[in-house]
Amino acid sequence: MTDVLITGSGPTGLTLACDLARRGVAVRVIDRRSAPHRESRGKGLLPGSLEIFDELGVLETLAAIGSSRVVLRKYFDGEHINDTPTDAGLLIGQWQIEAALRDRLTGLGVRVEYGSELAGITQDGSGVRSELADGTVIGARYLAGCDGGRSTTRKLLGIPFEGNGQEEPAMVLGDVSAPGLGRDVWHQWFTTEGSGILLCPMPGTDSFQLQASPERNERGEPLPPSLESFQRLFDRHARVPGIRLADATWISAWRINVRMATRIREGRVFLAGDAAHVQPIAGGLGMNTGIQDAAALGRTLAAALTGDAGEEVLDAYEAERLPVAAEVLADTAERYERVLEAVRTPGRGTEVGLERA
Repeated sequence: MTDVLITGSGPTGLTLACDLARRGVAVRVIDRRSAPHRESRGKGLLPGSLEIFDELGVLETLAAIGSSRVVLRKYFDGEHINDTPTDAGLLIGQWQIEAALRDRLTGLGVRVEYGSELAGITQDGSGVRSELADGTVIGARYLAGCDGGRSTTRKLLGIPFEGNGQEEPAMVLGDVSAPGLGRDVWHQWFTTEGSGILLCPMPGTDSFQLQASPERNERGEPLPPSLESFQRLFDRHARVPGIRLADATWISAWRINVRMATRIREGRVFLAGDAAHVQPIAGGLGMNTGIQDAAALGRTLAAALTGDAGEEVLDAYEAERLPVAAEVLADTAERYERVLEAVRTPGRGTEVGLERA
């Protein structure tokens, strides 16, 4: 029987695991994926997250890879409008963040157990019994669900995930190379039609993260993203001849989804990160809020497990983080509307970048 079982090995789960392991808490981490991913996904660390990673001993590694100063270059109908420098945090790919945290966790004697899918949860006053899809049972004093917006942990607990979302993709994303395109700025091309494409050079790689309005058919319906559609979108918006996108290692579509769990504790089971709340991407607050969740939950569980406080301290996690999640959801929804307005307005900078927490 371990002290804490963590489901999900994204930034939230790995931050929590490192924090607990460094405090001497016995921890296991499971993930239903077969192996780590190499996708840029969330790409901005804000000051609060950098402070946490400094405490965990991974900041130096991340700082050596990432970029602390980013210039957002905006174009409108092909014309260069302005450059907006920002140095509020650290630009770095999510897969690189996870790799640094996994290395730190390995140094603490813990490895992620891939190919392990949670299938059932039962609990009593002394612990949680987690059954995996292969029939394996893991006993733990506490369970932390850090398994994303489609959280199996949350669904097994029957916790409502209230809010709203859209079925139609609002954006397509991917990691691509673009030989010949300058890597000294984050390129952001927009049009009077309200569409756009952004290519952000990812530090420590030869790739760009691409974000764009979806390509649509003659009926106005969004088409599935592909490297070929990325190229057509680039040619239409950027109007830079001779640039051919290649090496698409990640292709995805993003839908607007604003939801929050009605509670983030059920007895000895806790939710953190996207399992507890999802929001628009404006401002880069999603991953950072999850990292903050993990730090708060780590302090709470360690205090209860080491005897520094009684189990009543467990109530503090939900009391602290649920209001924060609600505030972040409201904030990011407002930011997203401002981003849309900036996209349509020549001369304005956008908030599609790193911002202050």
